[in-house]
Amino acid sequence: MTKHRIYTTSFASVYPLYVKKAERKGRTRAEVDEIICWLTGYSPDELAAHIEKETDFETFFAEASNINPARTLIKGVVCGVRVEEVEEPTMREIRYLDKLIDELAKGKAMEKILRA
Repeated sequence: MTKHRIYTTSFASVYPLYVKKAERKGRTRAEVDEIICWLTGYSPDELAAHIEKETDFETFFAEASNINPARTLIKGVVCGVRVEEVEEPTMREIRYLDKLIDELAKGKAMEKILRA
């Protein structure tokens, strides 16, 4: 089975799209970064390093050693797929991130997005 092309896509190429989506709805880059750091456990400096290195999505999530256990509370549909039903672990992490960015763009409060 061939891997989905998102796995080899650089995180740095998609990151500006996450930021643009949030900013179009009056949210900030700092909020996007906070969500990504909450999900992956990366520090802001580690996140910046991955963006600079143009790490691919598969490596980006594989190297995230402190993935937030509360991410399993993320439920809902992204791109017509229920995130909690995605079986492949890396794709599920990618969909979790997509869902969080969607919630940010829809105006949801950060406490609720971060499942606090």
